[in-house]
Amino acid sequence: MSKKFYSSGEVLGGFLSFLQYEKRSSPHTIKAYERDLHQYISYCKREAKEPWSNTNQQDIRLYISAKHREGLSGKSLQRHLSSLRAIFNYMLREGFLKSNPALGVRAPKIKRKLPTTLDIDQLSHLLNLPENSSINIRDKAIMELFYSTGLRLSELASLNLNDLKGSEGLLTVTGKGGKSRLVPVGKIALQAIKKWIKVRKDFLQKNEEALFVSKIGQRLSVRSIELRIKKHSIERGIPRNVYPHIFRHSFASHLLESSADLRAVQELLGHADISTTQIYTHLDFQHLARVYDQSHPRANKKSKKLKK
Repeated sequence: MSKKFYSSGEVLGGFLSFLQYEKRSSPHTIKAYERDLHQYISYCKREAKEPWSNTNQQDIRLYISAKHREGLSGKSLQRHLSSLRAIFNYMLREGFLKSNPALGVRAPKIKRKLPTTLDIDQLSHLLNLPENSSINIRDKAIMELFYSTGLRLSELASLNLNDLKGSEGLLTVTGKGGKSRLVPVGKIALQAIKKWIKVRKDFLQKNEEALFVSKIGQRLSVRSIELRIKKHSIERGIPRNVYPHIFRHSFASHLLESSADLRAVQELLGHADISTTQIYTHLDFQHLARVYDQSHPRANKKSKKLKK
């Protein structure tokens, strides 16, 4: 028997708390869900419909059709549909519903775009940043680490000093959903980070665990990292828009060109699935480190035997 329904705000509030405390979703992800679901609630109010109870597949189809008429892209429609599936799954779990009305509803297919990358010459030019200031030393370390590891922007910004095991060349990274993984760091990136750590203390005004800090000694924000990378790419004359994720795309592309080991790259990037048809296979860390050391253009070191 289904539980008694609460107000739309209470249901949404419960779902957002579930994302934050149980799923450990990032603030950005939670905000995106909240924004999409508020649009759905507003639509239901205009149509004089209750958003959660007595909702069926046809109601969801009508909503997606309405968003499509507003001019939303296929990608945006899929995101809205994903948000609805997620909250209805939550309600199903909590006993508010007996079935998920958003399942089986499809959004228009998205024409998949190939990710933008930089070639090795462009990256080498960008990474050859003059170390004529502490800020440049920091920024060079950030960009070297991005390209050496393929980290997401949020992952790099959240790094702490104790996440780096320099003697082993390993980095503990907390990715989506709070999942941790070990990532090997190339020799050149390690050297850049060690140079940054030597001058990092000059920025600190109090104890700060963040690996990368601002001029006032606080954790460097994702927006600041974006702006610094954009600034350097313009100054270095890179003929395209450079943003943090382009390092991740380039990392994956260059590794695959050299090794063709799709599953190893999948592990290094922290992807749950690399495609809908591929069965996820966990690789032991020795293999990942070996593929990285042999294939990445800036690894430049011999593989080490790592204890499991």
